[in-house]
Amino acid sequence: QVQLVESGGGSVQPGGSLRLSCAASGSILSLNAMGWYRQSPGKQRELVATITSGGSTNYADSVEGRFTISRDNVKKTLNLEMTSLKPEDTAVYYCNVKGRRSYDLPFDSWGTGTQVTVST
Repeated sequence: QVQLVESGGGSVQPGGSLRLSCAASGSILSLNAMGWYRQSPGKQRELVATITSGGSTNYADSVEGRFTISRDNVKKTLNLEMTSLKPEDTAVYYCNVKGRRSYDLPFDSWGTGTQVTVST
């Protein structure tokens, strides 16, 4: 089994910053693509940013230039640095990690989510 634990969510005023982290644990042999997604009430879950095992990144147009995704393969962590936050960034943020676990089986795991609220 692979477990993901997110941290770093909270409330912030528009223009503020937050840093989200996601720690993976369990019988992990290797990590492949990792990403952050978010879901607002009444909306579908959407991609925020992804990062490959080689470090290539991809961002949603709405966060390009404001958010930075990074990973530490040794610590098995995924981070999202969010700056210039806007009210429309308010959502539950989920981390997603793909890789291979014990017995060389693939896994595709999701965290339980962390709330980010941007308001005055």
